[in-house]
Amino acid sequence: MNELGLVPNTSNLKELGLGNVETVLWNLSPADLTEETIVLGQGLLSDTGALVIETGEFTGRSPKDRFIVCDETTEEAVWWGDINIKFTTENFNKLYKKITGYFDGKEVYVRDAYACADDNYRLSLRVVTETPWSNMFASNMFLRPEREELENFKPEWHVINAPGFMAIAEEDGTRQHNFAVINFTEKKIIIGGTGYTGEIKKGIFSVLNFILPHEKNTLSMHCSANVGEDGDTAVFFGLSGTGKTTLSSDPNRRLIGDDEHGWSKDSVFNFEGGCYAKTIDLTEEQEPQIFNAIKFGAILENIGFHPGTSTPDYSDITITQNTRVSYPIHHIDNIMKPSIGGVPKNIFFLTADAFGVLPPISKLTPGQAMYHFISGYTAKVAGTEAGITEPVTAFSACFGAPFLPLHPTKYAEMLGNKIAESNVNVWLINTGWSGGEYGVGNRIKLKYTRAMITSALTGKLENVDYTNHEVFGLAMPNECENVPTEILSPKNTWADKSAYDAKANNLASKFVANFKQFESDANAEIMAAAPKVSRVTA
Repeated sequence: MNELGLVPNTSNLKELGLGNVETVLWNLSPADLTEETIVLGQGLLSDTGALVIETGEFTGRSPKDRFIVCDETTEEAVWWGDINIKFTTENFNKLYKKITGYFDGKEVYVRDAYACADDNYRLSLRVVTETPWSNMFASNMFLRPEREELENFKPEWHVINAPGFMAIAEEDGTRQHNFAVINFTEKKIIIGGTGYTGEIKKGIFSVLNFILPHEKNTLSMHCSANVGEDGDTAVFFGLSGTGKTTLSSDPNRRLIGDDEHGWSKDSVFNFEGGCYAKTIDLTEEQEPQIFNAIKFGAILENIGFHPGTSTPDYSDITITQNTRVSYPIHHIDNIMKPSIGGVPKNIFFLTADAFGVLPPISKLTPGQAMYHFISGYTAKVAGTEAGITEPVTAFSACFGAPFLPLHPTKYAEMLGNKIAESNVNVWLINTGWSGGEYGVGNRIKLKYTRAMITSALTGKLENVDYTNHEVFGLAMPNECENVPTEILSPKNTWADKSAYDAKANNLASKFVANFKQFESDANAEIMAAAPKVSRVTA
């Protein structure tokens, strides 16, 4: 039985190779999973009520250890390379037998769930985990079936997650002891050797990034989305650290979701039933919705505490910079029910430009929209990763390259068509630096970024004059309500104008160099949107 009083519908566990497990704990409540975690000594409670766990050796994804089985289903369709690494069917079958055998005689946690809030695209999942907190993460992040749906639940995809199982690279075809392998033919994902919970959600995201565009002509997106009082949908693309979760958590707009969505003919729908937010330097003042969502039922990962207390210290990076919280979406008051909105009216590309070059807001032409979508630019600053001592460029195609089984141009073409069909406004938002690069200038204030986005959403930027950026050609508004005019053109904020020109051209050259890999598949309109590099020097 489980907390709903239902007899577990785990009839296919034997077929999965899990017929020799000792106990099956099926669809336990968050309260039960929290208790299990604490009793097993795998976590504790913070004074917010959130469960606190440590993910062990891995505190983030391991992209070099994520594989896709190469077979008739995937061989011609998948964009193979450093992101989508080939794995043989033979090695998958051997490794699958090992990981399922690892569960023999063990207690396992089984979670039935859905992905995709739109019933037309719904994917039924069964997640089998070694630890209760991994199972609770799946409960937080995926859509939770109603009681009557569980009674005859039939999973289409299976995820088997065993942090304690270590592969042997020489025998199993992996790079090292940890792995995440997707098999599209068998509709299975196996994850071992890592406790990082994000591998579970990103595995399913990768699955949907294949199925929706390839089989259902629906665009999958690594983005957040919300809806205004007038029913207008806005979509926010951005890599980690650019403010995607923060800026979509707007008290004046209802949240559809914070990370993964599909764009069908007439809707934008959330893939998930929860949020997975960074907590580094989190404060109630800056991000009240996220801060207040950290309560009983949420899971804090790899955070520290203020000395002698059970109060989370969100500035503590002793374990990792990538501290996280997962929580069910209903922990936020202002949400869409169900998590579906209409076709977008505005799209925002977020970038944290640490070089202080890009304008805080600019409006993009369709060609520029495709160019910047394929580029997927942000910058990493000192301290974010080992070995980074000064700002470096980071490009991730479609703002989510690690999760794209298909070639980036496939997603870009779909986005371009949808922008044209729906006459969507596309904006580039720099949440990074102004007045100089990192270490010299200052980060653009969040209140200014929010004001610029609000002006775009409310149409207040439709009747203002624009000036085009000299190098990137971006249309910069000359005024914006509640934003100092002098910061709207980034060059104005630099004391040394020639130094700005040099830095802008240097960044432009990096855009051009990165885009060379896509030139053969890009049309003339996209190529015309590339920045114009000159020989300006400091």
